[in-house]
Parts: sequence; C-alpha cells; structure tokens
Amino acid sequence: MENSIRINDRIVIPLSEIQFRFSRSGGPGGQNVNRVSSRVELLFDLAVAMSLDADTKRLLLQNLKNKIDSKGMLRVVAQESRSQWKNRETAIEKFSELLKRASRKKKERKATVPGESSHQRRVDEKKKRSVVKALRRKRIDTESFS
Repeated sequence: MENSIRINDRIVIPLSEIQFRFSRSGGPGGQNVNRVSSRVELLFDLAVAMSLDADTKRLLLQNLKNKIDSKGMLRVVAQESRSQWKNRETAIEKFSELLKRASRKKKERKATVPGESSHQRRVDEKKKRSVVKALRRKRIDTESFS
C-alpha cells in the first residue's frame, strides 16, 4: 500500500483523500525563496473521508477541533526545508503524528479521595512549617518597656 498513509493498525488514509498545495516559503534561503514553491500545505477533509468510520471521525473532530477550519478541513503546513519533496514528507509525518495522537481515546479520570495517612502527613507538615515560620518572627521583649 504505497499510495496510503498508515496511522495505526485500524486507520489507513489513501493519498487520494489528501490534497497538497504548494507556495513560496518565507524566511531565509536567498533567491531560492523567490523562485521555488517549497512550502507545502496538506489538506484533509475529515467529513468526506471514506477511509474513516463514523466513530473515528467523531473522535478526530472532537480532538482536533482547534486545528480544523470552518469548512471542516484539517490543514498541516511544512516549510522547514528548501526542498519541496522534503517538506511534503515532513507534512505527511506531521499529519500522521497528529492523527495518531488524536485517535487515542483519553483515559477517563476517576475522582479519588486522599487516604487517612496522606491527610495526616499533610497536616503534620503544615504544623512543622508553622513552627518554623513562628520562630522567624521578631519577639518583643516586654521587660524592657517597664
């Protein structure tokens, strides 16, 4: 499957569902910056993707909501290299890593209550700290006023 990106054992995205846009990159690079369109923008439409089931789409939409635009497009940009090919590879790696992290289900947080011994340790530590601070305070000698 050379024409696809393997995210994990259950998610494989065919390259036909991904669009690439190329443009001129900013930053250093001399005349190369002005001549070569080395900046790569990878676009992936989550809503239309046929390779994802409904549950995975829902999970990705929820976890990537800050990275998806109003049209439902996930956009990944790479412009680190002066080579368009390297930037394309970098964009694919970023995209793969992004989907890998977003497709993991988050562990549900279980509310816990501190144990009695940990509570007692905390109270004891506060008492010790209180004594240390009390010893630092200046004491007024009441006999010198008489």
